[in-house]
Amino acid sequence: MALVVHLKTVTELRGKGDRIAKVTFRGLSFFSRVLENCEDEARFEQAFRWPIGSQVDGDEMLEIQVFNYSKVFTNRLIGTFRMVLQKVVEEGHLEVSDTLIDDNNTAIRTTISIEIKYQTMDGSVKVWSDGEFLDIPDDLDGTFQFETDSLLSGRSQSSGTSPGRSIHGIPTFRKAGKGVFSAMKLGKTRTSKDDHKKGDDAAILDAEDLDRKAMRLGGIFDPDTISLASVTAVTTNVSNKRSKPDIKMEPSSGRPVDYQISVTVIEARQLVGLNMDPVVCVEIGEEKKYTSMKESTNCPYYNEYFVFDFHVPPDVMFDKIIKISVIHSKNLLRSGTLVGTFKLDVGTVYTQPEHQFHHKWAMLSDPDDITTGCKGYVKCDIAVVGKGDNIKTPHKASEADEDDIEGNLLLPEGVPSERQWARFYVKIYRAEGLPKMNTSIMANVKKAFIGENRDLVDPYVLVQFAGQKGKTSVQKSSYEPIWNEQVIFTEMFPPLCRRLKVQIRDSDKVNDVAIGTHFIDLRKVSNDGDKGFLPTMGPAWVNMYGSTRNYTLMDEHQDLNEGLGEGVSFRARLLVSVAVEILDTTSAEIMSSTEVHMEPVSNISESATGKMEEFFLFGSFLEATMIDRKIGDKPISFEVTIGNYGNQIDGVSKPASAKKKKEGGGESEEEESELIHNSSDEEAEDDGDLTSVPSTPPMKPVITDRNYFHLPYFEKKPCIYIKSWWQDQRRRLYNSNIMDKIADKLEEGLNDVQEIIKTEKAYPERRLRGVLEELSTSCSRFVTLANKDQNLSGRTKLDRERLKSCMREMESMGQQAKTIRTQVKRNTVRDKLKLVLNFLQRLRFLADEPQHSIPDVFIWMISNNKRIAYARIPSKDILYSIVDEEMGKDCGKVKAVFLRLPGKKGFGPAGWTVQAKLEMYLWLGLNKQRKDFLIGLPSGFEENKAVKGIGIQAVPPISLVYNMKQVFQLRAHMYQARSLFAADTSGLSDPFARVFFSTHSQVTEVLSETLCPTWDQLLVFDNVELYGEAGELRDDPPIIVIELYDQDTVGKAEFIGRTFAKPLTKMVDEHYGPPRFPPQLEYYQIYRGNCAAGDLLAAFELLQIGPAGRSALPPIDGPTDSDRGPILPVPLGIRPVLSRYRIEVLFWGLRDLKRVNLAQVDRPRVDIECAGKGVQSALIQNYKKNPNFSTLVKWFEVDLPENELLHPPLNIRVVDCRAFGRYTLVGSHAVTTLRKFIYSSPDKTANNWAHTARLANGYLALTNGTSYSRPQSRPVSHPSGDIVVNMTPEPNIKKMDTVVKIEATTDAVVKVDLNEDEKEKEKKKKKKKKGEEVEEEEPDESMLDWWSKYFASIETMMENLRAQEAAQAEAEEREDLEIAAESAEIKADDFPMKGTKPKEKSKDKKSTKDKKKTNDGTEKRPPKPKVDELMVYNKELESEFGSFEDWLHTFNLYRGKAGDDDDHNVVDEDRIVGRFKGSLCMYKLPLSEEITREAGFDPNMGMFQSIPHNDPINVLVRIYIIRATDLHPADINGKADPYIVIKLGKSDIRDKENYISKQLNPVFGKSFDIEATFPMESMLTVAVYDWDLVGTDDLIGETKIDLENRYYSKHRATCGIASNYSVHGYNVWRDPQKPAQILAKLCKEGKLDGPHYGPGGRVKVANRIFLGPTEIEDESGLKKQTEEHLALTVLRHWEEIPRVGCKLIPEHVETRPLLNPDKPGIEQGRIEMWVDMFPMDVPAPGPAIDISPRKPKRYELRVIIWNTDEVILEDDDYFTGEKSSDIFVRGWLKGQQEDKQDTDVHYHSLTGEGNFNWRFVFPFDYLMAEEKIVISKKESMFSWDETEYKIPARLTLQVWDADHFSADDFLGAIELDLNKFPRGAKTAKQCSLDMVLKEHELPTISIFKQKRVKGWWPFVAQNENDEFELTGKVEAELHLLTAEEAEKSPVGLGRNDPEPLEKPNRPDTTFLWFLSPLKAIRYLICNRYKWLIIKIVLALLLLIMVGLFLYSMPGYLVKKLLGA
Repeated sequence: MALVVHLKTVTELRGKGDRIAKVTFRGLSFFSRVLENCEDEARFEQAFRWPIGSQVDGDEMLEIQVFNYSKVFTNRLIGTFRMVLQKVVEEGHLEVSDTLIDDNNTAIRTTISIEIKYQTMDGSVKVWSDGEFLDIPDDLDGTFQFETDSLLSGRSQSSGTSPGRSIHGIPTFRKAGKGVFSAMKLGKTRTSKDDHKKGDDAAILDAEDLDRKAMRLGGIFDPDTISLASVTAVTTNVSNKRSKPDIKMEPSSGRPVDYQISVTVIEARQLVGLNMDPVVCVEIGEEKKYTSMKESTNCPYYNEYFVFDFHVPPDVMFDKIIKISVIHSKNLLRSGTLVGTFKLDVGTVYTQPEHQFHHKWAMLSDPDDITTGCKGYVKCDIAVVGKGDNIKTPHKASEADEDDIEGNLLLPEGVPSERQWARFYVKIYRAEGLPKMNTSIMANVKKAFIGENRDLVDPYVLVQFAGQKGKTSVQKSSYEPIWNEQVIFTEMFPPLCRRLKVQIRDSDKVNDVAIGTHFIDLRKVSNDGDKGFLPTMGPAWVNMYGSTRNYTLMDEHQDLNEGLGEGVSFRARLLVSVAVEILDTTSAEIMSSTEVHMEPVSNISESATGKMEEFFLFGSFLEATMIDRKIGDKPISFEVTIGNYGNQIDGVSKPASAKKKKEGGGESEEEESELIHNSSDEEAEDDGDLTSVPSTPPMKPVITDRNYFHLPYFEKKPCIYIKSWWQDQRRRLYNSNIMDKIADKLEEGLNDVQEIIKTEKAYPERRLRGVLEELSTSCSRFVTLANKDQNLSGRTKLDRERLKSCMREMESMGQQAKTIRTQVKRNTVRDKLKLVLNFLQRLRFLADEPQHSIPDVFIWMISNNKRIAYARIPSKDILYSIVDEEMGKDCGKVKAVFLRLPGKKGFGPAGWTVQAKLEMYLWLGLNKQRKDFLIGLPSGFEENKAVKGIGIQAVPPISLVYNMKQVFQLRAHMYQARSLFAADTSGLSDPFARVFFSTHSQVTEVLSETLCPTWDQLLVFDNVELYGEAGELRDDPPIIVIELYDQDTVGKAEFIGRTFAKPLTKMVDEHYGPPRFPPQLEYYQIYRGNCAAGDLLAAFELLQIGPAGRSALPPIDGPTDSDRGPILPVPLGIRPVLSRYRIEVLFWGLRDLKRVNLAQVDRPRVDIECAGKGVQSALIQNYKKNPNFSTLVKWFEVDLPENELLHPPLNIRVVDCRAFGRYTLVGSHAVTTLRKFIYSSPDKTANNWAHTARLANGYLALTNGTSYSRPQSRPVSHPSGDIVVNMTPEPNIKKMDTVVKIEATTDAVVKVDLNEDEKEKEKKKKKKKKGEEVEEEEPDESMLDWWSKYFASIETMMENLRAQEAAQAEAEEREDLEIAAESAEIKADDFPMKGTKPKEKSKDKKSTKDKKKTNDGTEKRPPKPKVDELMVYNKELESEFGSFEDWLHTFNLYRGKAGDDDDHNVVDEDRIVGRFKGSLCMYKLPLSEEITREAGFDPNMGMFQSIPHNDPINVLVRIYIIRATDLHPADINGKADPYIVIKLGKSDIRDKENYISKQLNPVFGKSFDIEATFPMESMLTVAVYDWDLVGTDDLIGETKIDLENRYYSKHRATCGIASNYSVHGYNVWRDPQKPAQILAKLCKEGKLDGPHYGPGGRVKVANRIFLGPTEIEDESGLKKQTEEHLALTVLRHWEEIPRVGCKLIPEHVETRPLLNPDKPGIEQGRIEMWVDMFPMDVPAPGPAIDISPRKPKRYELRVIIWNTDEVILEDDDYFTGEKSSDIFVRGWLKGQQEDKQDTDVHYHSLTGEGNFNWRFVFPFDYLMAEEKIVISKKESMFSWDETEYKIPARLTLQVWDADHFSADDFLGAIELDLNKFPRGAKTAKQCSLDMVLKEHELPTISIFKQKRVKGWWPFVAQNENDEFELTGKVEAELHLLTAEEAEKSPVGLGRNDPEPLEKPNRPDTTFLWFLSPLKAIRYLICNRYKWLIIKIVLALLLLIMVGLFLYSMPGYLVKKLLGA
């Protein structure tokens, strides 16, 4: 259905001006083009078309407004025309002429005439004929011209140009493509029959702004439309009948790649538990690594580095879980107890900026008990490096910021810091369509015995999430298992693991394998916005794809079933749902463990997932060509399947019992009869007997050429059709299609803009505005379309939520697009482009529908009953809808489909050859919409049906017979190719191209040994027969495939790339001439697999051969050059226009040539060739002796195209001249683009800096010595006068200048002498408030060394980086605010108020710093010592200074086959066989005179004036190595023993004896001197090796530096220029030449006037005056006058000198990555270093600076424990039950636990008070600069040597309760950081818990400054709820002495001599009962139980007496009785 309005003319306009019209219907407006300078009549002659989804109502309105157009102001309304469409609806066609009305609804004189047509769906309105509409005379002068701001997607021409220019013609129209191509060929107004079914019409917007015929008029070909293709022309889809093919051939996922994950565990804090010995375990996948154990501490410091290497596909890598856990007291025997863990997946880290988390705190939680909360924090760095990623080490934030744990949690942006626990429910309902997973032999045996028939699969489902797995039960023997179970995971929310893996597996004791895998990406099923929703999905069917369904024991494609790579066949579908519930961990009945558990769930109804509908898939094979000859000549058929429907070989596994069939709901063909009850009766009659025809009849292939067959389909095109039943979830796919189309269009537009920018065409901003306009319209269109069909059955929560969020997103995107559109200016195009690229990603993300519905369609080529190659087509791409935007992009269109090999076979070269190319037509829709299925086929066919007779119209055809056939001649103008793939061992190829069109193919000639062949050949294909209507073929010719091969003498030609093109078609009745003919050459991107592999420059035309035969075609100019024989050259109108250029070549030398065929290169020569002309260098007589050329400059002249983009590449080849006139190729290099070597005259460069910087990239204008100034430092503009540059250095920089600013706020500068200086400081100290830190004294000169300078510089670098980042963030935030504000219509002025207020809170810390800014602009930080600084580059010097190629370029020479690597951007090191040094300069002839007239112009040197000579030169090279960081561990213990190796030429220094034991961050601090001779020895290699006691040492990594380029560079990289000049001290001038000498030399070389030194500290160079100090102090303190400071000021601002200025290299330290050839592209660590070079012919430099590492200083810390108080009481007394504690205090310095010291025990303290008077003495080595203690100790008894550790200086004091028969009880502890700890309280009362909890807020002191401190500090411990509680207080005194002081006044340990402490005065009760029992009796017993004891004693005595009496009585009685 469509409404078409043809706007003809507007007459009787007043005045003269530009007019524009706006036509609106149903809220969708179109603008006409702008008519310039119309007087009374405006002839628009434009058609507008609205595709309509619903019938037009009689009372709807059409509105047309006419405006006076203005580029600057808003358009002024002339008048409006409104019309009710009732009449149109009735008649269908209406012509109207009427007057306009103005704002007040009064009629004005202006009249408008229009024509309206309305076409309904059922054709009820009358049809109009093809030609009657829009008959416009062809000589129309108002050539169509569009402002991009209209809705056109065309290439804009400026409407602001003069009328004379407006003839430039039609913008190019393109569809979903990527390159810029020839102007489109449009035409043919279609008949009404297919009008309402229009495909995506002619690349004009969905609404066709113009009728096509009208567009064809007057399009004059604009030269600007030629460009470098970013992709091929085939993507330019003009037609509505063909969709674009996909050019990339290889599946991208699934190929293994190298990854390296590095984890640094720095420290842990706040671990929950008492007195633990923690170990951190890092686990990735299956690998575990442990840190060492730290004893008895809750905040261990590790700083240990672990590296994990992987070689797996990206998907597998990113799903691996990184698990960091802390384990308590693990040792060899016990595994320890888990404190807590933290999990995230590798993908989360990889998506971070720079692929890393740096210095972040991971929060630990206990997986066994989720109610407990946080278990502590581990501070770590995690980085993931793939091949070719480079990791930037972020600057360290200041320690204080990092200690803010809450603010630095290890979480991605946007994840809240307080994460909650949540349950993830994955419900698994049932599956269908499972394949056989067992051989049938066993089953038959079973059947014979038991007599039952079983399904051959035992499925269960495995769900994996966050490193945990859950399984459902196994359903024995079922193809349609029903589980109804749910797997429950408990995990933190939001989870840091992004994908949930659901896998159906076949349970088998022997071979338990995956059947299919599906990943659920949680980001796609949730939305974290403020109106977002928790992850939810389903219940929905997910389709699983994998290997083919036939069962084999060893499936070669098993990986595909595991979810790796693209599945090649449908495996099964599974009904799942996902839900998340946030847990309230406080409730009592919660399950506290995170174990996975299973529960049954109730069944869900059939309709829950949507209503079952019958779908109909129709396909027609129009052509099958390029079938690989390897397949053999057996008959070939094609099979199309959707799900299991249509699969005849191994598709349907029928469930065993018939009972199951009914539930199964239509999975197999057999069930179709039962399924009829789903459909209505008449439908059943209609096609009850309709069976599917899923495959084409087998047919024998016919030979095309040596490599390929084709199938002889000719006029008879086989068809297939399949009926299938699926839940009707089309809405999901429709929404996804709309978004995809918007995204395609946006991508195409953005590519255009990038293209325009790349080729430097005019007006990229207009195109971008057009793109944004279109985006905002499409977004609002989405909102209207997506909002319907809300009430379908089977809509899940996700459907509803997703729709809401998509609508919100699209609406806001439309708004933002509008806003950005208004901000697009000439200078902001690039920034806005970046913003819009984000939209593109967002759109693609939104368009990806997580809930599947209809499975994808597979097309298989079958030969000999074997599946050979396949193509997979997403069902949404071919899904039909009556609404245009919702239709799949390939539905009802002819698509070129390339079949490829399945699985791993598809990787690498084997997979790149096309297995077959099909031209296919596909249509998928509901069966009830079936009548439209043939709608988009090329017309001119008759249907051929299988069944004759009743109901015939409904039966689809089994083949189509085309009775219309057109004959054409194809002309392929193959001009040249560039940057091809090197396929031979010589590093070159012998390329030829093979062109395929339909069933024909032809070959160009083979050009030997080149990567940039210029074939200049015309291939003519005669009598090409194409089937279909002529008109359609004109718009829609089939595509041409061009394949490039490398010819080999033996064996088959090797494939090196492929591209597609569309020919320009000329029909018989058309004129061969402008604008369309002759065609222009265009670039087509060549692909090899997924990688770009060069470009092809060619043009293709398809000429119809009419009744007159070939004679009527435009003539072909015969072969012009006799030597090429029958080869036709490209004709004149098509080949480019040439001009004469001169190319000058600077030959400098050759370097590092490797052997050729085992022979050394001895006499090399360089041949330069461009476009058939060239020049040879002089021969190097003896490469060993001197590899430089004797003649420096040569030139040659050559004819090159005027258009720079068409310039051919320039080839550099090096050959070795052997004896007897033999030549061997050493290596070659192709300079693909000569643009950067094009010379432009110097006067331009001076005026237009931005331009030169962009154009020349600094390579130009060498003549006058101009070198390139980096764009950042643009010179001040040049007025005629002198420019004063006031460079007064900050007067307070140096102490020696003795200039002090009294107060930062005043500008008075006072001279003072030094002793006053001291007083000044005293005053300052007094001025400070108490709370503030005391200002550091200005450092004493003698104390400062090079390291002070280095550390100060690093701090400055960090501050700068931080400032930059803050500024960038601020800018981005501002931009976002602007956009948001504009869309909310806020004025920009309100911003600062709105934007900054909330921000200030967050930036409180920062803003306080900013407030301290003083008026001289320097920030006052906590005052830093004034130290001279150097420049620290956190990258190589080369990257900062353009590889020092300011005039000398290095070209790598390649030999050998190129690797088949995915990324061609990674330099292929193995192929480099040497380097050629030189340069090029090209210019058009003749050159202007003034250049050659310049003074001192040397004609021999041409453009290369003032270039030094290249004779050998002797240089002293001095290499300073400071330190290495993050080295890759080389030993088993996860450490390395690094040492330095330096190689230069024959010198090889191995510093093996000075290796540093077990360090990954070694400080070397060494300098090495080497004498070298350039050019023989110019490549310096600095390597770090790992020392091994036995065996050879391993290379850790190395870096290479080209010293020669540095030496000769204009940036003067020989010796860096210091920031200040001084003659003694740590900052002594290193260069043997003083600044004044350097300056004089530079001025002389640059022919500058100067330097003139004047009075008052000024110096004049050229027209600049610089100011600076003029005095210097020598060592004795005497002052001298000097000009050096002035000269140095000029040198440091040399880039501001006109003409010759460039930045001179400052004194610096560079950071270079270390690489290892075995692990290409992955950094193995970094090294900080710098190189100085001094020529030997000038005075020798002074001795090297001493940079040896600082030796730690020996200190002694004496800690006296005086008393304790309020210590908690642990023990109950045996006798009395009283609470008491036996207190003692233990202390140690962190890292020295083994030297811990204990006081004696204060026994039996009843009040918690303890008296000790006990002294601990801790000697330690301390590095002041790094604030770390240095410990050297052996790691274990087996260690060979001691390892050095650096540990923060922290003192730990603990209080314990002594027990004698059991372990002592730990009561509490405090840890004091000796650099900043809270001042002790004066009394025990004032000492509180806050001293620990609120440490940040309290004033802190440093023992290194205070030396002596006494006070009370609290002891704390954590209780059961993990809260800190006070467990005691200690009174201690800390006294710090240096080793010398300690020696002078020694003290004893404990209370020993010397200087003994007095014994503590303890109460009498403090003793140990079993050591002094009498005391115990006296105190414990006597006091309390005196009377009790007396009574007991008396009773005892009595008892004893009675006992004695009883004992002795019998004896006495006997005596008495016997009378003895």
